[in-house]
This record gives sequence, C-alpha cells and structure tokens, in this order.
Amino acid sequence: MLRRTLLMGATALSVSLAFMVPAMADPVTLRLVSKDLLTSNPDDVKEMQAIEAGLKAAGSDIKIEIVDMPGAGYADALGVKLLSGDIPDVIYFQGGDKKMADQGVLEDLTPWIDKEPNLKAALWPHNVERLKNYPYLLYIYPPRAPQPVMRKDWLDKLGLPLPQTVDDYEKLFKAIHDADLDGDGKTGDTLGLTGYANTSELDSIFNQAFGVTGTWMKDASGQWVNARITDQEKAKIAYYAKLAAEGLYDKEFVTNTYDVKEDKFYTGKAGVIFGSSPEVIDIYGGKMRQAHPGEDISLVLLPLPKGPGGQGLQAVDVSKEARGFAIASTSQHKEEAAKLLDFMASKAGQDIDRMGFEGEQYTKDASGKVTFTDKISTWYARFFNAANWTPPTPLLSPVAQQALDTIKANFTADNAFVWPADYAADLDATEKVYRSWVAKFVTGEASLDQWPQFVDEFNAAGNTHMTDYAKTVLK
Repeated sequence: MLRRTLLMGATALSVSLAFMVPAMADPVTLRLVSKDLLTSNPDDVKEMQAIEAGLKAAGSDIKIEIVDMPGAGYADALGVKLLSGDIPDVIYFQGGDKKMADQGVLEDLTPWIDKEPNLKAALWPHNVERLKNYPYLLYIYPPRAPQPVMRKDWLDKLGLPLPQTVDDYEKLFKAIHDADLDGDGKTGDTLGLTGYANTSELDSIFNQAFGVTGTWMKDASGQWVNARITDQEKAKIAYYAKLAAEGLYDKEFVTNTYDVKEDKFYTGKAGVIFGSSPEVIDIYGGKMRQAHPGEDISLVLLPLPKGPGGQGLQAVDVSKEARGFAIASTSQHKEEAAKLLDFMASKAGQDIDRMGFEGEQYTKDASGKVTFTDKISTWYARFFNAANWTPPTPLLSPVAQQALDTIKANFTADNAFVWPADYAADLDATEKVYRSWVAKFVTGEASLDQWPQFVDEFNAAGNTHMTDYAKTVLK
C-alpha cells in the first residue's frame, strides 16, 4: 500500500514538473526550390543537413525541405508551380522572375540584406548595383567574363610575347595558324581561335578595345543610339571577319556546340579558347592534360587587348540579376529565410558550400592544414561564391586565379536597364537580326558594304521603338 502511494506521489510530481519545464519548439521548416537540387542526390541532401547543423550552432533551428523540380525546362516548370499557388519560402529563379515580382510574389531583399551581418559583405560590385535596380534576386557570384587561354608550351614554341593589342592578337593567331605546333608535319591547318554559337565570348575582351563601351552610346550629335549600329561595333565585326577570312578564326563557330569547341582545342585544331569563368579555365586545363597523358601541359591566360577604344572587360549589365535566389513575400518564415541566405554568405556557410565534406572533397592533417582531393573537381556550390571568402587552400590554379583577379580589377557598369514587358518582342526580334547579320559578316556570307542594310533591318525589327524609350530612361 505504501509502495503504491509513493509511486502515485512520484507520478504526480513528475507530471507537475513536466508542466513547469517549457516544451522545446519545433524547428522552422523552410521549403527550398532550386535547379538541380534534388532529394534523390545524396550530396544535395547531405549538404542541406550540414547547413541545418551550422544554422543550429549559430542559434537558428531551421529544417530545409528540398522541393524537387525537373532540371530540363526548370523555369517553365517553376512558373507553373508558383502560378498554381504552391510557393516555397526560398526560390531559385533562372528566368521568369520578373512576372512574379510584378505580381508582388517576391520580397524586397534590401531590408533583409541591411539587417543580416554577412550578406552585404559577400556582395560583388555588380550585385550591389543590380540590387539597387531590382531588389528581388540575389546571385552572389563574380560576373561572367570570358577570357582567352592557350597552351603555354605552344606560346613558348612560337617565341612570342603575350599579346598586348588587337594587332598583337592577330599576329598571335597567324603564328599559331602558320606553325606546326601539333607536330603532324603540316602547317596552315590550325585555327588561331575557335568559338561556338555566336561572337559574345570575343566581345568580352574586344568590346572596350574597339570603343564599344556599353549597350547605349552617344552619336556625334550627342543622341543615344544602340551600340550595335555604331561605327565602333562595325569596326569590331570587321576585325572578326578579317580573322575568319584569313583562316585564323573558326568560321564554323555558328554550328559548333560547346563540346565541339572544346574538342577542337584539346585536339590541337585550334590554339586559343575562351573560358567563361575561372573555374571553367581550370576544367579546360584538366581536360587538356587528360587528352595528352604524360605531357606536362599548362595553360596561360592572355591579357586584355588595348585598341582604338581603350582596354578592359566588356561592361557588365547591372539592370537586374538574370538568375538567383528570392524570398517569397507569401512566406510565413521570412526571417528564417533571410538567416539561411545570410548563413550561406558567412564563412561557415561558404566552407560547406564551396569545399564539400572532410574526408571526401578535402582532408585535414593534425595541424588543420586542408588538402583538396580529386573529388573537389566535381563539387559545385549550391548557393553562393562570396566575394569576401578565402579558401584555406587555393581552390583555383594560378592561371584561373589570375582570371578572377582580372575580373575584380576591370568591373565597369553597363547602362542597360530593365525593359517594360511590352518591349519583349522588340528585344527578341532585334537580337535575332543582330546575331544573324554578325554570323553572315564574319563567315563572309555578307560583306561589310551591306552594313546599312543590317542597320535598316535592325531598326525596323524594333530598335527604333526601343531607342525612343531608351532616350526617356538614359540621362
């Protein structure tokens, strides 16, 4: 009887104490949708778990729920999901965001960036400018700025210094073309430069050299005109056409795919190739060594050329991000969503996102020194490439780091702006006209004597309408 009474008393006491101890709050669940982020990918799931642990250590108990979305046709599939009313908390857009922003679906990120400690410090200069113009997307990466590279052993065989001017580049391409660098006993069968789809890669370094300083330029009378119909643009395209006519630039660039372009470089059919980012330049170096086992091959970055118009990288469009992360204005957990993005911009978040996992992508010795494994070559960041993050061991080769340093030192903001929706048809039509005529000029199908015909067609396709609007926006 006494035992029963004691047990009953103990039970009552434990129930009483249970009421006195506050219950642990459940973690906040954030739904996250991003291209190629899938529950079926073990690395994706593992990274989200590591991020959750990092957030918890920083004082934020957040669970990340991956929302699966097909990679093919991602933008369209995402649009359908959002229009159906199924709106995740954090959304990665790769197109289709402006329609959602116009409907009030996307949160203004400015106050959140001001509030959080890491995001502002992680921004690249062009991110800052883009957020001023369009504060709904965050894509913390250096701007895409294709830069040319070639095999160092080939440059050494030619005995030429690094090219400094547009004329030097032509001399380099000709020297590559005329020499037997691949050792097949033939000369005149190697392209100086290859490319694919269009000439936008070349524009990255040749625009400024020829004086194409932005999307909009002033003519002799001081009026704003589209840069694509200026004398400076004509001179640049004439340079490309001259290279192609002399067999120095790949006339097949129009039909080349990205893979074909790469293959021509690795097999010695072309001497120079443009890498779209420092990371891609390192990929080119690795693939070149794989294609030539046993040879000590490294790449060299070619400098920005000086020309009649100056020197520098192509001006960067700062009107808005073309892709990036957004917070839904409908989210019930905006503060947690902002904390997630801020954590990913922090050192702890970048260490996870950029380096992968200890024992897989990198190892540490007793002193804490980090050594990356071969698996780092297939690892990629799911979120950001923060401007202020420094890896404990260099992630980039010296030549790729040099390319990144060039990007940092040569940022120039473009004067492009966001167009109203009713100009979409004009933008599409003028782009098609421009690309079509440039291809014809460069391949020799059309002569530069036909430039006035191109200008007339470009204006008729929508440029006249666009220019009238541009004059109301530009100061």
